[in-house]
Amino acid sequence: MLRLFTAALTTIVIFSGHALAQQGGTEQERQACAPDVKKYCAAVLDQGDLVILSCLQQNRSKISQSCNRVLVDHGQ
Repeated sequence: MLRLFTAALTTIVIFSGHALAQQGGTEQERQACAPDVKKYCAAVLDQGDLVILSCLQQNRSKISQSCNRVLVDHGQ
């Protein structure tokens, strides 16, 4: 489950803006969103990275400031 979560979060960052320039985002970026993905999007972890990104966006008012900053920094 953790491996799937890490892969999904990495792909979210890749698809969310700066793409290959960030090469999956930094460890700090992944750590910033990890609790929010686990809390709000665990039910959709197996449904693909874009679904997880959509879940984070739908829960934008609830996610942490640090995760929100990652999304903003990547154009989301």
